Amino acid sequence: MTTLPLWADLLASGLLLIGTAFALVGSWGLAKLGDFYKCLHGPSKATTLGVGCVLAASALVFAVVGQPSWHEVLVLVFLFVTAPVSAHLLVKAALQREGGAPPPPR
Repeated sequence: MTTLPLWADLLASGLLLIGTAFALVGSWGLAKLGDFYKCLHGPSKATTLGVGCVLAASALVFAVVGQPSWHEVLVLVFLFVTAPVSAHLLVKAALQREGGAPPPPR
């Protein structure tokens, strides 16, 4: 097993902590917020950033160890491309189903 340099260990740990915090906030938003539009905001923003930080930490560790892997980078790119698009399509489908009027502000 290879040990990481201190800077890589601290950076990876920080990315993991930030990523899990964002994922927790996004999941909490999905569970606790009221209507569909508010529930969709948490996972589409915070959880995407959280998973992105975790994947960046994984890519960093494997790059420093000497076994660079492009899998994390590809998943990160596909995540950042598909998450906003899928959230936008879900909102458009919900608006079309409700008759095209956005919900009133609360």
